[in-house]
Amino acid sequence: MNADTSSRSPERAAPSSRRRPVQQRSQERYGRILDACAGVLDEAGATALTTKEVAQRAQVPIGTLYQFFAGKEDLLAALASRNLDHYLQRLDDRLAAAAPVGPAAFTDLAVEEFVAMKRTVPGFGQVDFGLAGRAVPVGVRDDQHLLDAGVDNNTAVALRLQALGGELFATGDPAALTLALRVALEAADAVLKLAFHSDPDGDPALIAECKQLVRGYLAQRLPTR
Repeated sequence: MNADTSSRSPERAAPSSRRRPVQQRSQERYGRILDACAGVLDEAGATALTTKEVAQRAQVPIGTLYQFFAGKEDLLAALASRNLDHYLQRLDDRLAAAAPVGPAAFTDLAVEEFVAMKRTVPGFGQVDFGLAGRAVPVGVRDDQHLLDAGVDNNTAVALRLQALGGELFATGDPAALTLALRVALEAADAVLKLAFHSDPDGDPALIAECKQLVRGYLAQRLPTR
């Protein structure tokens, strides 16, 4: 596919958001703060997240953190956005290596890459492309629009996947395709949460069922070529 996934990242139009740094030193601090946030999430969970703990772990003054992030919601939003960018780039690399692919292969690779990140990426178990659990930390007012203030998290992901799929999703009604991908994401999210509930590596049988469920649903919703 070789899609330019970074250019498709929607802007999160939240009034409290700080501007992302452009200088190398500031970018390094920004990344270190997000890495620290992921570490705190792994150790304490999303509800125990504090900006003070993140700043201490990142070894930056609390004032430096607030130069980049207005609070916990901004931290979580930035981490979710970074996770989505990395996911799409990794998925795009796999799609390019496996090309040509149809909807079934796209689905399998999308699920497999999500599972791989669930197993290996710090903090991903707590925040993937939004909060992974039901509990919302104090101070987070809108956990359903972390990626984009205009649409919910799964719709934002669906739009990015639709763009990444390119010609695969180029026919039919774009809005209907977005809805179908959003529903597929909701279903996959529920099954994969169950898969990782009691198995840190994910129950292989449930992961396989997730693939089959999403493949079957999208086969009915995607237009035939």
